[in-house]
Amino acid sequence: MTMAPARVLSRLEVLAAAARDDLDALSYPDRSWLRPRNGPDGRPVDDVLIVGGGQSGVIIAAHLKREGLERVAVLDRCEPGEEGPWRTFARMSELRTPKTTVGNEFGIVNLSVRRWYETRYGAAAWAALDRIPRTDWKDYLDWYADVTGVRIENRTLVTDIAQAGDLVRVDTLVGNKPHARFARTVVIATGFDGAGAWRAPDFIRAALPRRAYDHSNGPIDFARLQGKRVGILGHGASAFDNAITALRAGAASAEVSFRRARLPRVNPHRAIETAGLMSHFPALADATRWRIARFFREKDQPPPMTAFNKALALPGFRLRPATPWTSVALEGEAIRVETPHGPLTYDHLILATGAVIDLDARPELKTLASRVALWSDRYAPGPDEEDARLAALPYLDEGYGFVPKATDEDWVGRVFAFNGLSVVSHGPHSTSISGHRHALPRVVRGVTRRLLVDHERDVLPDLAAYWSDDLPIPDDFEDRTAD
Repeated sequence: MTMAPARVLSRLEVLAAAARDDLDALSYPDRSWLRPRNGPDGRPVDDVLIVGGGQSGVIIAAHLKREGLERVAVLDRCEPGEEGPWRTFARMSELRTPKTTVGNEFGIVNLSVRRWYETRYGAAAWAALDRIPRTDWKDYLDWYADVTGVRIENRTLVTDIAQAGDLVRVDTLVGNKPHARFARTVVIATGFDGAGAWRAPDFIRAALPRRAYDHSNGPIDFARLQGKRVGILGHGASAFDNAITALRAGAASAEVSFRRARLPRVNPHRAIETAGLMSHFPALADATRWRIARFFREKDQPPPMTAFNKALALPGFRLRPATPWTSVALEGEAIRVETPHGPLTYDHLILATGAVIDLDARPELKTLASRVALWSDRYAPGPDEEDARLAALPYLDEGYGFVPKATDEDWVGRVFAFNGLSVVSHGPHSTSISGHRHALPRVVRGVTRRLLVDHERDVLPDLAAYWSDDLPIPDDFEDRTAD
């Protein structure tokens, strides 16, 4: 975590105390409503186990705790402080969403990123800010987790999610040692690549040794690129971010090639960022949701203006539109890239090609992948609207829950996918900050609804057993006052 002067920490501690007071003041109802129970191993069962401790995992956990769930666990495979992309493969200088985006703070100003930023840097700094710096966002998330009492269990890799009677078993590796734990429900909050993997295109992996290329969304030793000619495939934000980082690290050149004749000019994400669409997206007809997803695939979004301008200003940067790579080959230590306009020669490649859809690539989906209904199972697009990539995604219910493919596997609905798996069912905002205000309540309602339905057999016994001395008078009061 970025170190801050003691006086700044003191101000942030005062703000944290104020935010906790606000949370307490607005906490009703605050009673736990599920009976504690033990799993087959005799250990306490988690009400909700969240896979992933990035921004979505932390904020979902905080919201669930506010809904009276005491046993909410958050697991993350990374080291403490490295949850999410913010200090690992994210290389932009600032967030891509407007600074005014809200939604994770329960309407409490003292818990907001604006108040946190103003406390740390001053109100004038916030007023002058266009977008929130990337590392500041991560510092805020860490502060938010501390204020809301969310604890992350790090260095924990989830290797499978399966049925255990009326519970869900979550297999993990903790320090390379297998460990099973049990939960009533599970939320998978593993980000955009939770639908598959960041993977280089097959034709590049088949032709080149691994040392010759990197994926933009992964670890890159940029010091190795000093003096090198770098070829980048892709036109999105990460292509520009990595070009900037490579050139600043001393690369001789960084060329961005892409298939389109021109960069997108319009960001369609902004078009559907309305309260109606983001709150009720699952209520749209299957055909409408499918066509929205295809529209996004066809149109895509432009790189951020800040990254675009920074890249253009750097010596050695070049754009190559309408330049798809058709094949690659190693020639000595150089890489020959064939294009329709002739060959290009580089010393290293960076593939900014996004994530592939491959449920089998996700260890946590080992058991689930074959048991969840996919869009290909539920929707048949017209002949001009087919898309194998979208068809391979799960068909989720209105609360982000998996829908079982078979009617006798109800347990599948106890697992929820708040990640890249949800982009057709719930729109493109589940993994973005701009969706927090409207999308997060849907998954929280989905989880709590499922827990209540599973808990229904206890509702009447709990009602009968409830005792609160709301009228503290003697039991024989009526006898003593009778005529």
